[in-house]
Amino acid sequence: MKNMNQLMKQAKKLQEDMSKAQEALGSMTVTGSASGDAVTIQMNGHRKVEVVKIKPEVVDPEDVEMLEDLILTALHDANQKVEALIEEQMGKYTRGLNIPGLF
Repeated sequence: MKNMNQLMKQAKKLQEDMSKAQEALGSMTVTGSASGDAVTIQMNGHRKVEVVKIKPEVVDPEDVEMLEDLILTALHDANQKVEALIEEQMGKYTRGLNIPGLF
C-alpha cells in the first residue's frame, strides 16, 4: 500500500509538472518563414498564429498562387518548429510513455 501511495504522489506531481509546462508553451513563440523571410509567421507553443508578415515586393496581383504557396510554406515551417518545441518541453516528462494524442 505504501508503494501505491508513493506512485500516486509521483503521478500527481508529473501531472502538475506537465500542466505547468503546457501552460508555459503558450508564452513561447517560434517564427516560420519562406523565401528568405519574404513571408514570416509567428506562432505560439499552442499552435496559435499570432503574427503574419508579408514583404510588399512579394505581393503580385498577377501571381496570387505564389503568395499562397509562400504563406503555406511559412506556416508549415512554423508548425514544424512548434512540434520541436513541444517535444523539447514535454518530452522530458513523457520519455518512455507512448500515449497517442497526448498533446
